[in-house]
Amino acid sequence: MDSVEIISQLDAAAEQHKFPDLNNGYNYAVDARLHLYRDAQRWALLVEAVGYSPRAGNLTDVLYVFGNCLTSGNPGPENTDFLDRIDNFDEIEDIEEPETYSGEPIVIRGHRIEVSANQGDELVNVFRRLVPEHRDLLLADESELRQRIPADLPEIMRLDQWRHPDGERPSESATFRQLAEVLATGDTGRYAPGTRPNTHWSHWPDSGSL
Repeated sequence: MDSVEIISQLDAAAEQHKFPDLNNGYNYAVDARLHLYRDAQRWALLVEAVGYSPRAGNLTDVLYVFGNCLTSGNPGPENTDFLDRIDNFDEIEDIEEPETYSGEPIVIRGHRIEVSANQGDELVNVFRRLVPEHRDLLLADESELRQRIPADLPEIMRLDQWRHPDGERPSESATFRQLAEVLATGDTGRYAPGTRPNTHWSHWPDSGSL
C-alpha cells in the first residue's frame, strides 16, 4: 500500500468522471465532507457532495467511495450512493413556479424543519440555509458511510473543509497528494494544508448552471 497506488486510483476515477466535481453543472453545490479510513493493509477515501439537482427533483448526498477494500461496486459512486434527503419534495416545490419554495415545512429524513424562507425563494438558496444547523441530516450517518466500506476499518480523519481540485487531476492537487500520504503511512501529520479551503458552495459559481 503506497501513495502512488492511491493517487492513481483517484486519477483513474477522474478520467472516467467518477471523481467529485463541485462545479457540476447539473447540481447546485450545497455542502461537502471528506473521510479517510485505514489500517495496516486497507485504505478507503470517501467524499460526500451534497447538491440540489432540479432535474432529479431532490437534494442529494452523493458518496464518492474509493479504496482497496470496497465491499461492493467499483471506485466512484454507485447507484446506491445517491442519497435523497427531502421526503416531501413535491410539497416544497411551488407547482406554479418550478425550482422555487412553496413555503411548506421541509421534511428531511423524517424530521420536520421550519426554515426562515419565504414562498417564491429559490429552492437552492433555501437548501443552503439548512447548513450548518441541520448539516448532520444532510450528510451521511455511519450506516450510510459503511455501505461499501468494511465496518471494522478505522476512520482516521474527517474534513469539513479542504482545498478541492478545480479542473486539475487529483495527482495535481497538493491536498490529495497529502491525503494519499496519510492513507499510505497512517501519519495524519502528512496533511498540512498550505492554501485556503474552497469547498464552501460560494467557490463553485458554475454548479447547477446547465
